[in-house]
Amino acid sequence: MLRIIQEVIKDIIRISQEELPNEACGYLAGKDGTITHCYPLTNVDQSPEHFSFDPQEQFSVLKEVRENDLELIANFHSHPASPARPSQEDIRLAFDPNIIYGIVSLQEQTEVLKFFSIVKNEVNPIAYSVI
Repeated sequence: MLRIIQEVIKDIIRISQEELPNEACGYLAGKDGTITHCYPLTNVDQSPEHFSFDPQEQFSVLKEVRENDLELIANFHSHPASPARPSQEDIRLAFDPNIIYGIVSLQEQTEVLKFFSIVKNEVNPIAYSVI
């Protein structure tokens, strides 16, 4: 089962709220299936409906993850006004079958964070525990 430290969840929610009305995005890293680090990235699309990572930031984060002997476990993005489930665009753009996709919904009073495996257009929820 995927594990994530409470502080990372707080970071994901804070970053997502700060980016409103646009989608926020970033990478999540750790070791052995435990997410311990959150790396926010700039949404170069500056859109409330889709996102694209800044390529230079993306490269820098991947380098930092390797240098700190961590593993890239997941990416995340926010849905400011829709549920925490992959959109058709999210599914279409899910090219890496080895990464977990996190989505935080801000449409309700309480934020909802869910994780998914997306392989060949097949979406499966991934359970996680907070540590």
